[in-house]
Amino acid sequence: MQADEDTLENVVYEAELEIKNAEGLHMRPAMQFVDIANRFDSEINVSNGDTDVDGKSIMNISMLAATCGTKLKIRAKGPDAQEAIKALRELVEEKHFNEPTPKR
Repeated sequence: MQADEDTLENVVYEAELEIKNAEGLHMRPAMQFVDIANRFDSEINVSNGDTDVDGKSIMNISMLAATCGTKLKIRAKGPDAQEAIKALRELVEEKHFNEPTPKR
């Protein structure tokens, strides 16, 4: 996690997260992501390298077409940016959207 500070209100945190659940970022996990993102005042953007979208929009998040193994760069800017990144990291990389991970 990386932070840049202009002012307290403009704190920016970034993190790279990997989609680890077997089915990827289909509609149910995408909605979970958006629900968590919308709990925060900070602006949240998500990028898959090709596309950069608003992390608070289900339509935009679904455009990422993130499958298992896709790495997403998440950028949060605002007063609660660090907390937003922490909550999204927990959902994506620790809870795996409460879905199974691929069998090995």
